[in-house]
Amino acid sequence: MRSPDPSRRRFLTLTASAASLTASAASLTALGLPAAAAAASPAARPAREPDFGPNVFVYDPSTPVEEIQSTLDRLFTAQERNEMGFDRYAVLFKPGRYEVDARLGYYTTVAGLGAHPDDVEIHGAVRVVGQPDPNSPAGISALTNFWRSAENLAVTPTDWSNQWAVSQASPMRRVHVKGVLWLEPGNGGYSSGGYIADSKVDGITINGSQQQWLTRDSELGGEWTNGVWNQVFSGVIGAPAQGFPDPPYTTLPTSPVTREKPYLFVDARGAWRVAVPRLRRDTAGTTWAAGGAPVASLPLSAFYLARPTDSAKRLNAELARGKHLLLTPGVYHLDRALRVRRPDTVVLGLGMPSLVPDRGDAALRIEDVDGVRIAGVLVDAGPVESPVLVEVGTRHCHRSHATNPISLQDVFFRIGGPYAGRAVTSLVVHSRHTLVDNIWAWRGDHGRAGTIGWTVNTAATGVIVNGDDVTAYGLFVEHYQRWQTIWNGERGRTVFYQSELPYDPPSQAAWRSPTGNGWASYKVADHVRTHEAWGLGVYSYFNQGVDIRCDRAIEAPRRAGVRFHDAITVFLDGSGGIERTINEVGTPVVGSYGTSPVISYP
Repeated sequence: MRSPDPSRRRFLTLTASAASLTASAASLTALGLPAAAAAASPAARPAREPDFGPNVFVYDPSTPVEEIQSTLDRLFTAQERNEMGFDRYAVLFKPGRYEVDARLGYYTTVAGLGAHPDDVEIHGAVRVVGQPDPNSPAGISALTNFWRSAENLAVTPTDWSNQWAVSQASPMRRVHVKGVLWLEPGNGGYSSGGYIADSKVDGITINGSQQQWLTRDSELGGEWTNGVWNQVFSGVIGAPAQGFPDPPYTTLPTSPVTREKPYLFVDARGAWRVAVPRLRRDTAGTTWAAGGAPVASLPLSAFYLARPTDSAKRLNAELARGKHLLLTPGVYHLDRALRVRRPDTVVLGLGMPSLVPDRGDAALRIEDVDGVRIAGVLVDAGPVESPVLVEVGTRHCHRSHATNPISLQDVFFRIGGPYAGRAVTSLVVHSRHTLVDNIWAWRGDHGRAGTIGWTVNTAATGVIVNGDDVTAYGLFVEHYQRWQTIWNGERGRTVFYQSELPYDPPSQAAWRSPTGNGWASYKVADHVRTHEAWGLGVYSYFNQGVDIRCDRAIEAPRRAGVRFHDAITVFLDGSGGIERTINEVGTPVVGSYGTSPVISYP
């Protein structure tokens, strides 16, 4: 995410105040999970410790704090600047109290192993700090603090706050911050937006310079301070009142339909399990506020613990015999797609593993079956162009999954960066009722030498939704060469959308769509009768020194059933710009910093 010239960023003065400041086994039928597979026998003995491989570190309160801190510091030193590297790590804490300072670099997950977030108490910090940036007025930014996560634990800050200065693909889930949460790198340094879900913050949350942010199904005990362009709250107790565009808050009192991400935990007997939270409707607040109610779960023995050395053939064989997959940290090079054909299959990444289709197939294909959960993976396009990287369902499938949908959570796509990858489309969703929860589809604008360029890391479209009744929370789609997102299905819903247009069209002739100059970011097909979206931000930064125009940021049929709430376009920097926000509504943001908000359309 690029930020405009600091002289144009009046909002940065707002940050000056910063320093002053679980279902039981009986419910499994409703979840579509077989009770026999999910319920542990009361007589079962704790299994021996699983072997997650050398890049997973598991600690309990008896471990010397010096050992834990040494590991955390070593990983941060290795990963702080390793943006396009190939190492992946997870640090897991069994229930108890720890006095540590966990700084997270790239491809690092810190997670608790309790059934409840408060079962793991970190006294110190689980934090992300800014990086040096000469283009930021503060000399520091979080614009490229990607690909890391914190999950399922409580943090009591021993400094004045817990800093979480991140941008895309860095979720905070199921975390209890017992104090102040600080989301910017400091002194107004640039930061471009992130995601929080199923979490609670006891103190104030200092948004600072975060340009956009989604907070979903959480609880804020203190004030949420300021914002920039697009701050969305869905089902958040204590959220600020609706105020878009000034302040830039879009507030939905409840989330229409949700299901939280699966997570690894150790039960009271010491057995390792994977929680599979239930489907919820019209929700607000966390899933765990009521206390220690059990969450439906699967024994870890039901999972194949995959290693990066495993072939696609081996992984598909495990899936075919009914195993779920737990992908341990690393990079998985695939000569064919992983195929999920059985209902209720869980594919869970640990430590943000990467899937790379090397021979032009997809990385993952999911059949049109109930209840599949894909979570916590990064998908990199390979050197041979893939028509699609992840495909959910098959063309023309129409069966209902209303009571047990397929879900994708913290699934991130990358075209270019570590490889000169190519893919026509990153994600295609055919299946009805699919839940898309925190997706970053990114055609790289920077990376290793030789991996980035208009004719190098080619990718037409980030996300195509063909299925009806699909709901998306946190849809980040950036830099693709045609439409960023195409929505063909009926009754689709998007809660928060963030998109930068491609930086690098070499000429207007090279970037012209069937409807005029440029390609709209968010395209709702002409035949769609019903669609609704809240909190959309589309940004331009054309950096080739050529006057590039995008006629419309959002294109949609003008009819009563197709509705948009709180959309904005922004000129960040460079040349050219965006002429209109939605269809023919909105003002130009061309040639210099400017914004064009539209509160309601039509």
